Amino acid sequence: MKLSDVTLILEKIAPPELAEDWDNVGLVAGDYQQPIRKIMLTIDLTKAVLAQAQGNKVDLIICYHPPIWQPMKQVVAGRGDSPLLYQAIRSGIALYALHTALDTVVGGINDELARLVGITAPQPLRSQSADMEQMRKLVVFVPVNYLDRVSEAIFAAGAGNIGPEGKYTKCSFRVRGTGTFQGGGASRPAIGKRGKFEQVEECRLETIVPKGLTKSVVEAMIAAHPYEEVAYDIYPLIAPPSTVGLGRFGELTSPVPVPYLIQKIKRALKIKTVAVIGPTGGLVRRAAVGAGSCGSLLREVIARSCDFYLTGELKHHHALELSEAGVTTVCAGHSHSERFILPRLAQQLRRECKNIKVLLSSKDRDPFNWY
Repeated sequence: MKLSDVTLILEKIAPPELAEDWDNVGLVAGDYQQPIRKIMLTIDLTKAVLAQAQGNKVDLIICYHPPIWQPMKQVVAGRGDSPLLYQAIRSGIALYALHTALDTVVGGINDELARLVGITAPQPLRSQSADMEQMRKLVVFVPVNYLDRVSEAIFAAGAGNIGPEGKYTKCSFRVRGTGTFQGGGASRPAIGKRGKFEQVEECRLETIVPKGLTKSVVEAMIAAHPYEEVAYDIYPLIAPPSTVGLGRFGELTSPVPVPYLIQKIKRALKIKTVAVIGPTGGLVRRAAVGAGSCGSLLREVIARSCDFYLTGELKHHHALELSEAGVTTVCAGHSHSERFILPRLAQQLRRECKNIKVLLSSKDRDPFNWY
């Protein structure tokens, strides 16, 4: 597979348009035409991670945190802002970042944290207004005899998926009707004859397409369609505001004691210590989660009447506000609240990236030592 093929898969898993405006997700460095044989997953790009990737002849490093945050003026070895970026490029290693695209998408990090805590029917703490435009509807008119060929090409390019992780695929609506046309002198009609008025039994095929895949889906559709000039329309859709966004909250299946839930989190995240704010006793009935640094969501946590909040880290004044509100808050460590997703992501990539070896970096570490 080429890097372009892998990026299409990653864009389906975590569509870049779902990322926060300030974030830098997607392909950070690389050649879309380069072949990919080995992939390594990590939270952060560090010297140790890059050295491991170089030693294992990795072609692509998928980072959770973007290796580039701010605009850069130099890519220079040993100085400036980008020695690791320079070394990766020189080694032929492409870099791809997921970050808040994987946070907000249905089935991403925050949904997994919600499942860990036991939240049923989780909803975003803060819905994204930009996500209203995340989907497009594609409508194309196809001769009935070519319907299967065209629809399969569209689906293979990433259209027609509804629900997390391909819960439903190849979704479409089809209705038959009559298409008419008359080819001019320069035309080469696939059906009928030039200069003759034709009536053809056609099918109106409708399906949905992620915004970021619109171009590739249309190209695949045109390549499979028999007509010289393909009649199609693309419509923006308004997605329900509750489907995507930062954080998650909801009711637990049944109330659980705070100490029990804390121990459950520590086991699931494979950590020995956490920081706890607020009450350490009582029952948890409604909880919220936010991977990484999600202190900015505390007002939503309080407004949703949550009595428990799991996140990675908080600023001091955020901790005080949650404590004063009586919300039991567990800070698991920034990267600890994110790293658990990598094995699951690796399994998904192994299923979808044929003949590519997917590795988890053993050098990826939290920068803090916990005692």
